[in-house]
Amino acid sequence: MKLIIGLGNPGSAYRETRHNVGFEVLDLLARRAGDPQRRTRFQGEVVQVSLRGHTALLLWPLTWMNLSGSAVLAARDFYKIAESDMLVTCDDFNLPLDTIRLRPSGSAGGQNGLADILARLGSTSVPRLRLGIGPVPAGWKPADFVLGKFARPERDAVAVMVERAADAVEEWLTRGIQAAMNRYN
Repeated sequence: MKLIIGLGNPGSAYRETRHNVGFEVLDLLARRAGDPQRRTRFQGEVVQVSLRGHTALLLWPLTWMNLSGSAVLAARDFYKIAESDMLVTCDDFNLPLDTIRLRPSGSAGGQNGLADILARLGSTSVPRLRLGIGPVPAGWKPADFVLGKFARPERDAVAVMVERAADAVEEWLTRGIQAAMNRYN
């Protein structure tokens, strides 16, 4: 079993914000798998899907971004999933808009949801897929920027980025992190 986590904040007020692109990737993956019914479990929403013939559990933590680790820890422990079989999708304001970057491990790089996951799991060896939403405009606080919605002209680029990110997740699922990095980074 592979665990794919999308980071974001729950509720309609946060839909289509920069911070919720991780949720958007999972939404697209769920649609590709026939949009099966989600269940409330592990302090989030989960659904088991088949993508390119591989089974995966999609997890949308509903704990708020900065507390995502508790949902991930609960799902990991229940299914006994190795960190290498997990993939976190999240926003990154240090990457330019429309850029995606896969990594097999490393620091949180300032992403608080990812930082909470790494702290609760006690490991930095969790693969992650960062989606570029930056840069933060001069004079803006990063928190205000990530909680803001994309400008209308940016939405087309975001849709393309989310599509590429979903493709990268499926590549990771079928061929592994190195193949996905070689193709999508």
